[in-house]
Amino acid sequence: MSFAQRVTLEGTRVSLVPLSQAHHDQLVDAVRDGELWTLWYTAIPAPDQMRVEIDRRLGLQKSGSMLPFAVIENATNEVVGMTTFMNIDAANRRVEIGSTWYRRRVQRTGLNTEAKLLLLGHAFERLNCIAVEFRTHFFNRQSRAGIERLGAKLDGILRQHQIGRNGTLRDTCVYSILNGEWPTVKAHLAYQLDKRRE
Repeated sequence: MSFAQRVTLEGTRVSLVPLSQAHHDQLVDAVRDGELWTLWYTAIPAPDQMRVEIDRRLGLQKSGSMLPFAVIENATNEVVGMTTFMNIDAANRRVEIGSTWYRRRVQRTGLNTEAKLLLLGHAFERLNCIAVEFRTHFFNRQSRAGIERLGAKLDGILRQHQIGRNGTLRDTCVYSILNGEWPTVKAHLAYQLDKRRE
């Protein structure tokens, strides 16, 4: 299977479906829940930039470097955010899970846990990845805590890695899960989901 091949990943709480412009209006509604584009330490599209962002992600998919998804909450059949496999390195069997955001209403729920379980399962069990990476801004404490709750380990911090849209310098925290760690991480995520069902 190609790393950038369109695929739908379905769980109990969430489905990850190939991103398209058909998701535009619901994504605009989702990003307005919490005015997510105003967060200075992350790059979430403003409502008037959503169509451009969808096109950007689809263009990266055509080049083979990204596989973008719309995140659908199964209970409401509502698009609640976006996520991707990005920086695809098929030759070295590595991907990054990133460019992820969710409307405020579903943040800190089991939806993200299950979405990551689906993505990691696809990466390790279908694509035979040897490592899956996560990157986030040093000041994005919520994202860092979420990545660490998954069981990812901090590989290091890339100092002054990027220049932000407001001109600030971003220190990027790089995390990963290795293929040998996947069975333990998978058991941990399944346990977390079972706890939320109680």
